[in-house]
Amino acid sequence: MKNFWLGLLLSVGSLLPGAPTRAQNLLRRQLAAPDSVLTPVLRQAAAHRVQILYTRIRRDARGRPHFRSYRYRVRPREYFYPASAIKLPVAALALEKVHQLSQQIPDLSSSSPLRIDSASWGQTAVLLDTSSLTGRASVAQYVRKLLLVSDNDAYNRLYELLGPAELRAGLRRHGLRHTVVRHRLSVGDQDSTARRTNPLAFFTDTSLTRPLYVQPAATYAGRWPRPWRRGWGVGRAHLQGGTLVNEPLDFQTKNVTSLPDLQRALRAVLFPEATPPRRRFRLAPADAALLRDYLHRLPRQSAAPRYPAALYPDNYAKFLLAGGAPGPLPEGVQMYNKIGQAYGFLIDNAYVSNPTRGVEFLLSAVVYVNQDGILNDDQYGYDTVGLPFLRRLGQLIYQFELGQR
Repeated sequence: MKNFWLGLLLSVGSLLPGAPTRAQNLLRRQLAAPDSVLTPVLRQAAAHRVQILYTRIRRDARGRPHFRSYRYRVRPREYFYPASAIKLPVAALALEKVHQLSQQIPDLSSSSPLRIDSASWGQTAVLLDTSSLTGRASVAQYVRKLLLVSDNDAYNRLYELLGPAELRAGLRRHGLRHTVVRHRLSVGDQDSTARRTNPLAFFTDTSLTRPLYVQPAATYAGRWPRPWRRGWGVGRAHLQGGTLVNEPLDFQTKNVTSLPDLQRALRAVLFPEATPPRRRFRLAPADAALLRDYLHRLPRQSAAPRYPAALYPDNYAKFLLAGGAPGPLPEGVQMYNKIGQAYGFLIDNAYVSNPTRGVEFLLSAVVYVNQDGILNDDQYGYDTVGLPFLRRLGQLIYQFELGQR
């Protein structure tokens, strides 16, 4: 009798929206078919650290979305370097902070002119932003650049706005418990510099004469969260200052996340009504619209900042379904996504929609491509293995979804 009730509970649980299934894992069924691009990678899935999370979306008669997830080798405690994929929750938390400040400072918004100063070694100041219509920096402009072309400096400035303590609290508040943000990108941030954030100020005017809010320089004195992980050491060797070190590269001081956390953050941004109230990002309506808009806007569709189509084609930073040589997205498809690429890791965290065909689904994936096992040598298989894999994976799921409509 005990086994009967246990079986009944498992059967009912598998029918709940968003619950992963094992007996009828549609993702594994799709991946089982021989494929010249996918199969060679999946045969060595552990070596490639492959993880895939596919969530089908169905709407009821009232248009409310329901989610059902399928997993392939999703291991929240197996390390992968998140690279730029970490930028989405940081952008959302930055906009949330501005909204919270605006409750006490009504004139403050994400478009308020922003000046960033420097107070410690390695910090840089920002007085102008020529990509902006106003010529001044703002949180909104940093979010645009971060989402359109994955601008690292834009992310770094939002890191400085939030600081490690607020990032830690905000990630926990939104249920992203496998995620730790502890450094800037592409500036050689070490522990000492990552702990220190710049002084900054918001202003009412572009002449920067009437401050609305001043935030002093700060130093984080707490302990960095250290979620338990397998595989902190990546590769067999790495280059350090031009010298080959015959040891794996240790990622214990790097940013950390999990594939479910990445998809959870994207889902909270795009489907706030389907997110538990305590986990929702509390954003001004204009900022929520900004996030949704620039998650799928193509670089050529932006007036400020402006990006030439020759350098930023439509599939720029669109790995799933369209990664590889420059080209368009499939007709009618919109991709709301955030990618990551560094140290041989490729990540895409995407919501794919074709309103005309009634298709919508979430697909998040990571693959590691480093055949020689040496990190920092820039000899990664992005173009030959990683991007073809993610492109084909997206095509496979998209074609399956088309066939279900």
